[in-house]
Amino acid sequence: MASQSVQLTAQPRPELGSRANKRLRDRGLVPGVVYGHKEAVVPVTLPKKELVGHLNHGAHVFDLALDGRSEKVLVKEVQYDHLGIEVIHVDFARVSLDEKVEVTVPLEFKGTPKGEADGGVLQQLISDLEIECLVTDIPTSIRVNVADLGVDDVLHVSDLQLPPGVRPLQDGDLLVATVKIIEEEEVAPAAAVVEGAAEPEVIGRKPEEGEEAAAAEEKK
Repeated sequence: MASQSVQLTAQPRPELGSRANKRLRDRGLVPGVVYGHKEAVVPVTLPKKELVGHLNHGAHVFDLALDGRSEKVLVKEVQYDHLGIEVIHVDFARVSLDEKVEVTVPLEFKGTPKGEADGGVLQQLISDLEIECLVTDIPTSIRVNVADLGVDDVLHVSDLQLPPGVRPLQDGDLLVATVKIIEEEEVAPAAAVVEGAAEPEVIGRKPEEGEEAAAAEEKK
C-alpha cells in the first residue's frame, strides 16, 4: 500500500544555532529545514510528538503547512541523538506528485520458513530496501514471504515481489534472507592427566630435608 500525504504544520525558525535548537527541543519542538526545487532553504520548527508519531508509522510524504501555504515535502534525513532514540532534526525536500524519488522503506517478513521443521533458523540479512518510485507510489513497507524457504535456501533482492512502479536501487544479487542450521560449538574436554606421569620439575623449588642431606654427601 502506497503511503499517503500527512498533514503537518510548521513554524518559521528565526533563531539558528545549537543553543537555539536546544531551547526548541526543551519546549517539545524539533528543528528542521525545507529545501529543493530551486527555492530558498527555509528553517522550520515542528511539533515533536506529532512528527515522531507519523515517522513511526512509516510516513514519508507530508503536506507541510507554513506561512499560509502548503507544500508537499519528502523526508530526506532524520537525525537522532547519540543514543539513536530522540529525533533532533529533520530535513524535508520539496517534491511534485509526478516526480520520482529515492527512499528507503522497511522490509516486513511474513510466514514461517518450512526449513524450521528441519532445525533451520531464519537469518534476516537486511531490514530495509532502497527504492525509486513516484511520490504517490511510496510503499509503507515491502512484504517478504519467507514461508517457502528450506534449509540453505536464499532470497535475493531480485526475488522480492515489489509493488508496480517500484524499482530497487540495490544490487539484485544482494542477500535478503536465508535459512541455516546453527551448529553448536563442541567444547574440547580438558586434557586427562596420565596416571604415573613424571611430575614436572618446578624451577626454584626448595629442596626437602632428605634431598639436602643427599646433596651434602655428594660434595664430601
